[in-house]
Amino acid sequence: MITLNNIVTHELIGLKTEVVESTDKHIMGMSGKIVDETKSMFLIKTQSGLKNIPKNSNKWKFHINGQNITLSGSLIQKRPEDRLRLKI
Repeated sequence: MITLNNIVTHELIGLKTEVVESTDKHIMGMSGKIVDETKSMFLIKTQSGLKNIPKNSNKWKFHINGQNITLSGSLIQKRPEDRLRLKI
């Protein structure tokens, strides 16, 4: 089960997310559901369609079990299969 403590090592596809800080003002506040990810990008289904957004240059908000957590993209910038094997 995904929690605030294990989110960094958990599967992120299917979660809703929002960009809360970014070096690119055009994607600030963009939100949607993660439908795919690579080492450095999220593919997010937004109201205006699918968007590829880089992980590293942004801070991401996730809503887990009634609570919000904000993560720096550098914490999750790994291939999904490598991140799942991390031990925290």
